[in-house]
Amino acid sequence: MVTGENKQRLGWFLTLMIVATISFVAGTRFDQFSASVAPLFGVRMSREKIDLSSVQETYRQLLANYDGKLDTENLIHGASRGLVAAAGDQHTAYMDPDETKEFKKSLSGDIGGGIGAEIGSRNGRPTIVRPLEGSPAQKSGIKAGEVIIKVNDENVSDWDVDRVVSKIRGEVGTSVKLTLLNNGHTREVSVVRQNITSPAVESKIDGEIGILKVSRFGDDTASLARKYASEFVEKGVKKVVLDLRNNPGGTVSAAQGLLGLWLDKQVAMTERRGSEIVKTINTTGSPILGNMKTVVLINGGSASASEIVAGALRDYDKAKLVGQKSYGKGSVQIVIGLPGGSQMKVTEARWYTPKGSNIDKTGIEPDVKVDLSADDINNNRDPQMDKAKSL
Repeated sequence: MVTGENKQRLGWFLTLMIVATISFVAGTRFDQFSASVAPLFGVRMSREKIDLSSVQETYRQLLANYDGKLDTENLIHGASRGLVAAAGDQHTAYMDPDETKEFKKSLSGDIGGGIGAEIGSRNGRPTIVRPLEGSPAQKSGIKAGEVIIKVNDENVSDWDVDRVVSKIRGEVGTSVKLTLLNNGHTREVSVVRQNITSPAVESKIDGEIGILKVSRFGDDTASLARKYASEFVEKGVKKVVLDLRNNPGGTVSAAQGLLGLWLDKQVAMTERRGSEIVKTINTTGSPILGNMKTVVLINGGSASASEIVAGALRDYDKAKLVGQKSYGKGSVQIVIGLPGGSQMKVTEARWYTPKGSNIDKTGIEPDVKVDLSADDINNNRDPQMDKAKSL
């Protein structure tokens, strides 16, 4: 889950640049000045430095002895990626300029050239959650549960999902080769990328049941969900199924807006650094579904903002949870812009449900446990949805 504070933090930087001149006149170093003043603007800065002489020596020895051509820009990105990865937090990650563009597209739904498959992390490995209906992935025979071992012959089995997705995407009309693992057997499949548009929210009315499928928490999630919720009310829906399965999360503001369909400006979550509560996040909007019977579907791919929503709705007794235990991502990331178009996601806090639970690495257990197998998915069966409708 990422916060939406980047634009707000630009203001402090512009102000800081103006007053920086004063610090030089006064004989104060800019880095010392900025580190002291930044907290007044709600921004954390450090003036600590690291000795990178060993990195420079590594570069010199590589340059002197490597039998081949070196791309300096790639080396710099690699060094930055390694530095961030050494923090040891899987949710703190460096993104080069290309990955940064793909990350922004993923929040807006503008996927571009892709294969049309949901990909998630299963047992620490990038795995096909499901191919989308009529997608290039489905037409190529890709099945739910297959582990992605290589992309274009490059081993990606230990990459995070965002990086694998970025590698798979590319120009429309070009091909990407995947090496897949299933039940101990590997196979290769070539897929032609097509333009894929992924809606944040989809809705369906089945009798007196309104189904709201939320695939990501992005810029348009709250507005789309509210639009469909209004249609549910107008058409006399008596019960809502909120499907958050395989939703990896997104922005906090989108979670606030979605929760606002059920909760009236109530606490959605708190953020803590250590034991200190540093921020309280409330829901937004009017609760037009506040008295509507609701069931929430979750599974191992429901993470971050999905867990915020599921956890809050259960804490306030607004919904029953059905499915499988959620992913367990109880941390908050801030996105920080870096020179040259790169950026990094950094875990800045842990989040807690309204009743004070942190689900990091433990996940949320459903009230009613229902499994969904790869065989169910590949044969268009959905026992979890069936159970949600029956409650």
